[in-house]
Amino acid sequence: MSIASIQSEQSTRFKNVQNLAPFDGELYLFQAFYLQPESDSLFAELQSSLAWQEEDIFIFGKWVKVPRLMCWYGDADSRYRYSGVTHEPKPWNSVLQSVREDLEQYCRCQFNSVLANFYRNGNDSMGRHADDEKELGPNPLIASLSLGDERVFRLHHKKRNETLDIRLGHGDLLVMAGSLQHHWQHSIPKTRQYKGPRINLTFRKIFTV
Repeated sequence: MSIASIQSEQSTRFKNVQNLAPFDGELYLFQAFYLQPESDSLFAELQSSLAWQEEDIFIFGKWVKVPRLMCWYGDADSRYRYSGVTHEPKPWNSVLQSVREDLEQYCRCQFNSVLANFYRNGNDSMGRHADDEKELGPNPLIASLSLGDERVFRLHHKKRNETLDIRLGHGDLLVMAGSLQHHWQHSIPKTRQYKGPRINLTFRKIFTV
């Protein structure tokens, strides 16, 4: 399926769901996509089975340590480069493959890779960025599954003085689509509140460029 045909479906596949983006893109929240027993099981399996690691990235002219644990899984040709680092995918395991199949069926979109993030506590975070690398295509659809303690997902408009906070809880699914990555950045800010561990899986489609 071509990039154009994949992207052209985005405006219709979630037509009965409220778009949370006030303008410039599409953003959909499906609370409790997985109910608590299944979410508990997924969290335990992912925490114990994935190859979590610390990572350094190159930003603002220097190498810095990423304030969370990460790993990259996917099809053999789904290499992904950002912030000076090329990620070679590890092969799918059974739990990631199961979630992938669920999300592909629900989103009516094919995913060939997933970035997994492990937030150990409230000090772990994700800086402001947009998923706008050329490997993702012009208007990527990214399905983001949250497991574990609730964290704030914050969007920042690139040109307007607009922010939007969404609380993502255990088992929630957030879908970013349309032109969102062109106009908005997103982050997971640090917090002084006590926070337990959280796992986030962001499924995406990498195109060969």
